[in-house]
Amino acid sequence: MPRHFTDPQAIADAIIALVGRKIVLGLPLGLGKANHVANALFSRAVRDPSLHLHIFTALTLEAPKAKSELERRFLEPVAQRLFAGYPPLDYALAQHRGALPPNIRVDEFFFLAGRWLGNEPAQRSYISANYTHAAGYLLARGVNVVAQLVARRGDRLSLSCNPDLTLDLLDARAAGRANFVLAGQVNSELPFMPGDGDLPAETFGLLLDSPSTDFPLFGAPKQPISTGEYTIGLNVARLIVDGGTLQIGIGEEGDAAVCAMILRHREPKLFSETIDRLTGGAPPLAIEQRTPFVKGLYGVSEMLVDGFLELIDAGILARAVDGILIHGGFFLGSRDFYRRLRDMPPEKLARIAMTRISFTNSLLRDEPAKRAARIDARFVNNAMMATLLGDVISDGLEDGRVVSGVGGQFNFVDQAFALDGARSIIAINAARGAGARAQSNVRWSYGHTTIPRHLRDIVVSEYGIADLRGKSDEHVVAQMLAIADSRFQAALLDRAKAAGKIARDYEIPPAHRQNHPERVAAALEPLRARGLLPDYPFGTEFTPVEQRLLRALERLEDATPLALARFAAAGLSAAPDEAEPLARMDLDHARTLTDRLYRALLRGALRA
Repeated sequence: MPRHFTDPQAIADAIIALVGRKIVLGLPLGLGKANHVANALFSRAVRDPSLHLHIFTALTLEAPKAKSELERRFLEPVAQRLFAGYPPLDYALAQHRGALPPNIRVDEFFFLAGRWLGNEPAQRSYISANYTHAAGYLLARGVNVVAQLVARRGDRLSLSCNPDLTLDLLDARAAGRANFVLAGQVNSELPFMPGDGDLPAETFGLLLDSPSTDFPLFGAPKQPISTGEYTIGLNVARLIVDGGTLQIGIGEEGDAAVCAMILRHREPKLFSETIDRLTGGAPPLAIEQRTPFVKGLYGVSEMLVDGFLELIDAGILARAVDGILIHGGFFLGSRDFYRRLRDMPPEKLARIAMTRISFTNSLLRDEPAKRAARIDARFVNNAMMATLLGDVISDGLEDGRVVSGVGGQFNFVDQAFALDGARSIIAINAARGAGARAQSNVRWSYGHTTIPRHLRDIVVSEYGIADLRGKSDEHVVAQMLAIADSRFQAALLDRAKAAGKIARDYEIPPAHRQNHPERVAAALEPLRARGLLPDYPFGTEFTPVEQRLLRALERLEDATPLALARFAAAGLSAAPDEAEPLARMDLDHARTLTDRLYRALLRGALRA
């Protein structure tokens, strides 16, 4: 049985006694980190330069940071409500300060999106890795400690949110290819997930279990789904094959796709009418479906997003494989999502299997069974940009800086080409920013690539579907132009013609020259008016006042200097319905000139 501890410093002492003064610490991705164990080892290494600590991890969770004074006023009460009690990871705090001592190194293979763009040491220590390769890299570094958050039930411990790499590491240890201490930290809020990650206590060498080290789980608040994201979701829902297999990535586009699939299932006529408005009544594509899900779907996804629970409740995720509706490698979500898993009846929870990432993201190990299960698979992931020739940019910028990471995206694209009937669907917003700051996310070329063009498949934007697999460069260019924002189509077409990649006399068909946000907004308005596409279809932790403020802050963030001046001018006078939002931002009694300016800007943005 594991040695039990109630003091983090005591478990740190035990780890050092077992493995020596050179510690290679593996911390699971995201939610599964044993924060108190990691912090205790970090503090020991800070105090003792002869102790060498090498941390290998991914997706270090941190409360959001404000980028402006107005954001600070909005975020501080939200953070106090949603993140109070969550222990920050001391290594991350030191990294932000540029204060990591020379005897401590932190390598990550996936970043919290955008968090480390301006941090040069973090950028230098980033490891570009497919999710399926991360365990091998950790083994090659000689991992000797894995510290994981666990759920407890009697004498059983569940890896719960993160069996993803730990199960493969345990296999390597059992085979004699690794020798590490598995240290667990019990958390009372973590759902006990049955299946592969349900382990006997003796699997662990050390266990931290005390009310003093229990803490609220990191809950990622749901963000509002925009009209553009809903349109992307509707286009994705057209591509999901009844009786097939589904993977969904994290983000608002994934939530929008789930909402659209439920609409297709429950209101097929309304769904089809909406698609007709979006496409101008064009004939359905050969690869699309608009009818309800009769056979149902089976899910296999590196991340168990809470949208899968909505699909189960809607009767869409209903095609079981060996009694399982969804195999997932890790999960991270809202506190409501964790509660739903904790409270789920055992017979329903047993149909959700958390397992190793090498199962979800790869066809290796029992390939025939995986091929038989993963029929008509649709692997849906998000990207930042795509080129006219079909390259996909998801994780980094052309100057080499990393925004997030490759994660499992390449794995699923690879599966889409390896499986019969499978397709990769990459979702992008056709443009970002507003007014003079607007930029196209469809580029002629870009100095960084996540998915190369020889693996181009399906790209979806709010303006349609580009089916690129096996097509010539000229066909691909024409398809990508058709889903680009019309504000940028002419310049993109000129670049393609100059490179000789499309005929000199080619013209974009008239049906695709109306790719403007206003057109898709009008096409979705009937659904919006009926409340079928709400900003928060699956709930939110934000209050109604905060929901309104979020939209206003988004408008201010995207605004040009001229637009800001207009907001300020429009907000010089008061309106009765703005009292609550202003009070929430502590601007109801603005005294300084700066506060008065903020108040005017916010009023103007609230009215826009």
